[in-house]
Amino acid sequence: MEFLKRGLDKVLGIFCIILFAFLVLLVTWQVITRFVFNEPSVFSEELAKYCFVWLVLFGSAYVFGENGHMSIEFIREKFPDKLKMAVEVFIELVIIAFAALILIKGGYAVTELAWTQLSASLQIPVGYLYAAMPTSGVCIIFYCIYNISLIFQKKKPLEEIQL
Repeated sequence: MEFLKRGLDKVLGIFCIILFAFLVLLVTWQVITRFVFNEPSVFSEELAKYCFVWLVLFGSAYVFGENGHMSIEFIREKFPDKLKMAVEVFIELVIIAFAALILIKGGYAVTELAWTQLSASLQIPVGYLYAAMPTSGVCIIFYCIYNISLIFQKKKPLEEIQL
């Protein structure tokens, strides 16, 4: 499982770096065409929107893999150690439920609906934009399962485990 996590971390990290670099280039091109040439590029605005949505969704999955998401630690600190583990597992299960219901199930439904709709300037299916939702949901669920397995293997809350 550790091998899969490292591989997924590497793939998501590289993908997010590429998306971010491409987004910077697109927005720079958009600014140049708008203010220097007085003819805004239509395709770059829409493509930048797609890149941004994908970057947010895959970047959030990457952050879950690094256990770098926000958490309210002062509540968790009030519990004894054995209960901290239960709270950690409960939190991971809630995240799994959210990812399964909203990102995967809802994302799949909206992707299916949008697949026949074409974007205005790029003329590609809008479903490509929404396809990032179920994909990132699967990554988040994998990371949650990995975190739960770490909790049970080490018999410690995640905050005490070096990821």
